[in-house]
Amino acid sequence: MSVLDGRAMAAQIREDLKGEVSALRARGVVPALAVVMLGDDPAARAYVRGIERASAAVDVACTVRRLPADAAHEDLARTLDELSADPAVHGIILQTPLPPQIDALRLGARIAVRKDVDGINPTSAGHLLLGLPSYPPATAAAVMEILRRAAIPLRGRQAVVIGRSAIVGKPVALLLLREDATVTVCHSRTAALHAVARGADVLVVAIGRARHVGAAFVKPGATVIDVGINEVDGGIVGDVDYDAVAPLAGAITPVPGGVGPLTNVMLLRNTVAAAREAASLT
Repeated sequence: MSVLDGRAMAAQIREDLKGEVSALRARGVVPALAVVMLGDDPAARAYVRGIERASAAVDVACTVRRLPADAAHEDLARTLDELSADPAVHGIILQTPLPPQIDALRLGARIAVRKDVDGINPTSAGHLLLGLPSYPPATAAAVMEILRRAAIPLRGRQAVVIGRSAIVGKPVALLLLREDATVTVCHSRTAALHAVARGADVLVVAIGRARHVGAAFVKPGATVIDVGINEVDGGIVGDVDYDAVAPLAGAITPVPGGVGPLTNVMLLRNTVAAAREAASLT
C-alpha cells in the first residue's frame, strides 16, 4: 500500500512556482491574487490565512478584501467588478461560506473568467464541461494532480466519485472523463452505494461525513482519494475510515496531509498561469 503524500507533492510544486514567479517578476509582472471574504467565519479565516502563507512562500502578491457579514449583494458585486477590471490583479477568489442574503451563483458570474482561478464562474464551469481551457476548482485540480504525480492509470479504468457538489464531485468527474476513465458519480441517494464503490479502480470520496467509507466500499488494490475534512474530538479526519481501508487499498491519501496541502498550491499555480497569460496579451 502506498500513502500519497500531498505535503511532499505540494512542496515540489511550490519550488517550481518560485522559479516561474521569479521569471515573471524579472519581466515586471507581479502575479497577484485577491481574496474576497465576508464576515469572520473561523474556518474561512483559517483557510484564508493558509492562502496568505502559501502566497508569501512563492512570492505571489496576495490581498484580502474583507467585507462585513451583513454586506449587501451590490457591495460584493462592486468589489468583484473592481478586481476584475484591475490589470494588477490576476486571480480572484470568493471565499465561502457566504451569508444567506448572498447569491453565490450570480456573484461568481462577476469574476472575470481569465481571473477565475477557483472555477466558480458559470462560464468557467461550462468551459470545463466542454473541455475548453479553464481553471477548474482548486480541490478538484488537487485530486487530479495527486493522481498524475502518483502515476495512477486512468485510461479505461473504472472511477467512482462519491459526492456531486459543484466544487468537487462534478468537476472531478469531468476531469476524470478527460483522462478517458469510465466515471460513475454517486451521492446520498445512490442505492447500494458500497457495492457501486467497490467496483472502482479509483475511488474519490467527497461527501462530508466523517469516516463514512469503510472497507466494504473498497476493492482490494484500488486507489482511494479522500477529500473530506471533518473535525472529530478535536482532530481532523477524512470521509474515509483510514485504518479500515488502508490495508485494502493500493494507494490512499491521508487526512490531514493528502488533498488539502495541494488545494492552495493549485490556486497559486492557476494565478501564476493567469499572470503569464495576461503578460502575453500585453
